[in-house]
Amino acid sequence: MARTPAGGRRLDILEWLKEPDRHFPAQRHGDPAADGVTAGAVAARLGVHRRVARSHLALLADLGLLRTKRIRHRTFYRRDEPRIAEVSRLFQEGW
Repeated sequence: MARTPAGGRRLDILEWLKEPDRHFPAQRHGDPAADGVTAGAVAARLGVHRRVARSHLALLADLGLLRTKRIRHRTFYRRDEPRIAEVSRLFQEGW
């Protein structure tokens, strides 16, 4: 994941989602800290199309690093801290 050209973007997304209130503007629905942020918000921050942001977010969610929540017709993404800690521990132990 980190070796692909887009890996840096995914790491940025994970970093931004540590403090979503600091890195993303207020949203019409949902609290960024409690509910997460939309693909549109991530796309705006990355400067890419929403489809590109959605693919990065989907990969991170498929890996279990992000949790998703549906509010109205939108999907909100936030970090899955226990899973991120588990993956980090695996890397520290040498996999």
